[in-house]
Amino acid sequence: MEFLTHLPVLTAFALTLMLTLVLPRLMERLHLPGPVGYILAGIILGPNLLAILNPDGKVVNFFADIGKLLLMFFAGFEVDIEQFNRARRKAATFGLLTFACPFVLAAIVGATMGYPVIACAVIGAVLASHTLLGLPIVKKYDLMSNEPVVATVGATVFTDMLSILVLAICLPIHVGGFDPTSVVLQFVWLAVYVPGVLFGLSAAAKWSMTVLGTSKAAHTTIVLLVIAIAAQTAEWIGMEGIIGAFLAGVALKRALGNSSKEDTLEVMSQTLFIPIFFITAGFLVDFKLFFATLRDQPLLVIGILVALFAGKWLAAEAAGRLFGYRPAERSLMYALTIPQVAATLAVALVAYATKNPAGHRLIDQAMLNATVVLVIVSSVLGLILAERAAKQVSALAAGSR
Repeated sequence: MEFLTHLPVLTAFALTLMLTLVLPRLMERLHLPGPVGYILAGIILGPNLLAILNPDGKVVNFFADIGKLLLMFFAGFEVDIEQFNRARRKAATFGLLTFACPFVLAAIVGATMGYPVIACAVIGAVLASHTLLGLPIVKKYDLMSNEPVVATVGATVFTDMLSILVLAICLPIHVGGFDPTSVVLQFVWLAVYVPGVLFGLSAAAKWSMTVLGTSKAAHTTIVLLVIAIAAQTAEWIGMEGIIGAFLAGVALKRALGNSSKEDTLEVMSQTLFIPIFFITAGFLVDFKLFFATLRDQPLLVIGILVALFAGKWLAAEAAGRLFGYRPAERSLMYALTIPQVAATLAVALVAYATKNPAGHRLIDQAMLNATVVLVIVSSVLGLILAERAAKQVSALAAGSR
């Protein structure tokens, strides 16, 4: 890492490790997700407070980029293919609804606040995905085989995929302007690229694991190679690397089946690369601008929160009633789709970092600040509601036995 020179490198490194070890545990005690602790560490160590870490350091940014890719890779790898196949129609229906409802409401909020059309689409994509923070609660109540839960887990594939695809389409339009030919070409590339990764790269990875992956080192190297190939190919065809990383996770899950992912890579990711990605997100939080956003643009923050909670509720109610699920089950679907962490931050940070030739960002600092508020509020309420709903569903299941 590249640190500012006023502290010895090892001292700054040790301080960083200490905060990334302590703060996430503190957040969990406060019933907040661990990544919030990493973001807090970035705020403390970043340029707007102690200025211990250099946000412009090449190694810091490289590690953060790797962490972003690994975060999306593991999100793709967590997709349970068997569960998804069992309820794929219901998962697809709910996935489309839980994407479309908050997407439309968030785009309306963005348009009301004066954002251009492309920015409104990205704001919608930021809210449309979700992170399954409540799965440990569902596992605690032994509800992973419950059909509404299976449908919700499967729906995550659609929401994350669609959110990332919206970002992939909007980025080149923002940078180079709208060109119908390039948009059509983008869809053609997507039509070739997605199955190419899911099937072609999956088969190649399976062969490589069989022939070359006889040791942990070889296994880890193959996984990293698959991620790098998928991400770099995505960038070559004008998409964002996180799309390739997510698809690489799904592809490797197809190749490996129910066998576990490489533990060494997961440990490295969870202790170094992914925390650094969230830490660099904390660099972007400027308290002056943050509180100025809450003071000067409260309607933006409130509008974004309302769009999320109303959109996810509408989707859960519509899909749940269509499938004949009970109120408690619909509440559980709603609670599981509220939290916004992984894909939300990834999309928001990529959009914030993207500038057009005039130097205008795809989304501005105010929207990024509103996203940070969204992550915290949705995570807390989502976990609280998931605990309550899971307890009710578990009681219903016990009563029907």
